[in-house]
Amino acid sequence: MTTTGQHTALMELTVGQVAGTFGVTVRTLHHYDAIGLVVPSARSHAGYRLYTDADLVRLSTVVTYRRLGLALGEVRALLDGDGSAAEHLRRQREVVISRLGELEQLVTAIDRALEREMNERPTTTEDLKELFGDGYRDEYQAEAEERWGETDAWTQSTRRTAAYTKADWAQVKADQDRVNDALVAALRSGAPATSERAMEAAEAHRVHIHERFYDLDHASHRGLADMYLADPRFTATYEDLAPGLAQYVHDAIHANADRHDAG
Repeated sequence: MTTTGQHTALMELTVGQVAGTFGVTVRTLHHYDAIGLVVPSARSHAGYRLYTDADLVRLSTVVTYRRLGLALGEVRALLDGDGSAAEHLRRQREVVISRLGELEQLVTAIDRALEREMNERPTTTEDLKELFGDGYRDEYQAEAEERWGETDAWTQSTRRTAAYTKADWAQVKADQDRVNDALVAALRSGAPATSERAMEAAEAHRVHIHERFYDLDHASHRGLADMYLADPRFTATYEDLAPGLAQYVHDAIHANADRHDAG
């Protein structure tokens, strides 16, 4: 390549070559030329623009600043300011560091938004298994639907829980644990199943189901208590918490229902 004037460059590239090297469009380079931001210093004999080494250094700085989100006016001010090449590099570094801080804040904001979104999305089977462990199995759900799928209680429970998020289910699990802890504590205290303490724990058990799943009156609560002893799996669930708890829960629920019936 030959150049005009007395310019002697180690490297001279055409607009197309520079566009491919720096990942910018030819139109962008023409715009930078038109506004005087990066002007090719050389010309070929045919009059085509040619970028010299110095032009490419300036363009690389412009591309860096633009990728950091700086406006063209800000880029021009940084480039046209006083200072050596080292000073310009320091300025670039300062801008990059400031952008890193902003990006870290952005990542934090995105993570928080993602967490909110994940908590608000419909709960998956995997979420329920994570929360309830062995207490939630697909076959249990299938069997429950087969046994009670035609009942009003099942319909109501399905409608309520369909909108539960993972956060809602976590709260359900926490409430359930508190109810069970109260029943275990009553048993271990030596209080009989007919005691005030045991009946209050039984009432909390009923209210938890009533508020979270389906309407449960005291008569229906009796039916659940009977099932806890009739179905070995339910019995085992309570016995795993404390020996004798299944019978104790059954008796406390019946005692609680009796006192409400009497009232």
